[in-house]
Amino acid sequence: MDTRHLKAFLAVFEERNITLAAQRLFITQPTLSVTIRQLEDELATPLFIREPRGVAVTEAARLLYPQAQRLLAQLAGIRQQFTAQHHCQPLALGVAADVPRQAVNYWLAVLASALPAIQWQLQAGCAGDVRLATEAERCEDELFLPLLDDPLCVVAPRDWSQDKPLEQLHDIALDDWILCPDAPSQQQLLALLGVDTVAMQTNHRANTLPLVLQLVEAGQGWALVPASLAADYAVRPVTLAQTLPSIRYGLCYRAALLEQPIHNQAVAALSAAPVFMATPRSA
Repeated sequence: MDTRHLKAFLAVFEERNITLAAQRLFITQPTLSVTIRQLEDELATPLFIREPRGVAVTEAARLLYPQAQRLLAQLAGIRQQFTAQHHCQPLALGVAADVPRQAVNYWLAVLASALPAIQWQLQAGCAGDVRLATEAERCEDELFLPLLDDPLCVVAPRDWSQDKPLEQLHDIALDDWILCPDAPSQQQLLALLGVDTVAMQTNHRANTLPLVLQLVEAGQGWALVPASLAADYAVRPVTLAQTLPSIRYGLCYRAALLEQPIHNQAVAALSAAPVFMATPRSA
């Protein structure tokens, strides 16, 4: 058993899917399957049950999971002790696509100030030791440090003019909405409108909210997005009488990582930082 086996095990356990775990580890699916089989043979027990769509975990896997996390964290801590001697503290930080750019810049500055010897290892999406993401994207085994409660807002193209406040979302034609099926705010929008994706099959779509906002900038429709994210784009906020919910952004991390000084200090620095405030983009 080595770190390769443990990392493969953690990826499959957390993703519950061989294909997604292989993509996360940047290896082929057959290679990952062989690695998991080797670990199961060494432990003389099955860890996963293959299903038509993904895998289910066994009780043995649930028992191994926290131990594997702890072992990898301890090994990383050993490496960190020696890299610290060279004034280098690597921090692998994942950044979800829909986190507002201004907020990311602010939190990076907070971390850089608290950890001047930091070596950045930024990664896009669900990656890294710790992640900036929405609360909805938190894995079941992760803790979540709230950093920003961001109210949702409606945005329209810049050339749209508003003579008077709209009452509610239903005052906007269904065909005008640009959809983002993978974003947490998408389900909020559908629930508020009282429709499903079938009723909006012909609408423009994008797979991240920044791309949705680029379509709004291009005059292709309206969108429901977090206000801080909208501040990064040349779009027009729309005043509604209706109160809209919020999206919560924060830091996702596993408790075992707090045994490592770099992660402990990072969580402490973000916990103590003032709340981020977005600055609207000038026209």
